[in-house]
Amino acid sequence: MRSFARRLIDSEALSNTSSAAQAAAVFPVTDKLRPHLATLMGDGGVRALLSRALVLATKEVSWLDAIQVNADGGLEGFEALGSQLDPSEVVEGKVVLLAQLFGLLEAFIGPSLTSRLTGELWPQIPLIEQDFGRKVKSEKAN
Repeated sequence: MRSFARRLIDSEALSNTSSAAQAAAVFPVTDKLRPHLATLMGDGGVRALLSRALVLATKEVSWLDAIQVNADGGLEGFEALGSQLDPSEVVEGKVVLLAQLFGLLEAFIGPSLTSRLTGELWPQIPLIEQDFGRKVKSEKAN
């Protein structure tokens, strides 16, 4: 999950290279994912899912306790922490949070639907990285 989360964060960072785009989206992966999750589970479900992922991630990355999930399911607090933490620490915290979020998604909606959802949102990510608990069989056996 963590390698997939890191790949998504890197992919979004590359696609949002302008400073205006980066300022507008504090955590572009969750911002891109949130409307699709709201279709599946409603705004309250998205808030609950992100809140739970945040609680789980905070056990590993303590500074995440300063992050809050707002009414529309957005994450607040990263801006203030950005000046206090090393950028690599912020990225690592986001990776842990995103990995927890995808772990919960896999548990609640299943690996197949989670993989399909991420494949639609990030088609540039290879299928093998969107596996979510399934073993992708290669067409040719080695």
